[in-house]
Amino acid sequence: MSDIVKEAWKKYLLALQIHPLRTKAVTSGVLIGCSDIIAQKISGIKKLQLRRLLLLMLFGFAYSGPFGHFLHKLMDIIFKGKKGNKAVAKKVLLEQLTSSPWNNLFFMMYYGLVVEGRPWGLVKNKVRKDYPSIQLTAWKFWPIVGWINYQYMPLQFRVLFHSLAASCWAIFINLKARSIATKKA
Repeated sequence: MSDIVKEAWKKYLLALQIHPLRTKAVTSGVLIGCSDIIAQKISGIKKLQLRRLLLLMLFGFAYSGPFGHFLHKLMDIIFKGKKGNKAVAKKVLLEQLTSSPWNNLFFMMYYGLVVEGRPWGLVKNKVRKDYPSIQLTAWKFWPIVGWINYQYMPLQFRVLFHSLAASCWAIFINLKARSIATKKA
C-alpha cells in the first residue's frame, strides 16, 4: 500500500510542477467533492445528490483552486523577502480581512443560487441572516489554518493544505446551509 501512496505522491508532485494551476484546481474540486459526500451522509441524505456534488466540485475546480493559487502567489509578492512571525501575522490578517469574507459570501451565494436553485430574493435574505455568524465562525477557524499555512508550508503546497482545511470547513458550511433549507421546508 505504501508503494501506491508513494507513487501517487510522486505523480502529484510532478503534476504540481508541470501544471500548477490545473493541479491545484483539480485537487480543490476533488476535495470539495469528498467533503460534500461526507456532508450529505452526515446530514442523513439517503441517495447521493449527484447534481449538488458536481456543482460543488465545479466550484472547487473553477473558483477555489485558481483563487487560492493566485492569492498565495500575490501574498508572496506583497510580502517578498519578509519572514518571521510579524510577516506571517500580517499575511494572516490581510487574508482574513479580504479573501475570507469574500470567499464565504461568494460560496453562500453560489450555493443558494446555483446548487439549490433558489431565487435571488431568498438567497439575499439567507445571506443577510446567516453570513455574520458564518464569518464570525470563520474567523475562529481560518486564522489558525492561515498561520500554519504561511509559517510552515512551502508556496507550492499552500493551496493543497488550504484545500484540505477547506474540506472540513465545507462540511460545516454545507451542513449549515442544508439545515437552514431543511428548517424552512
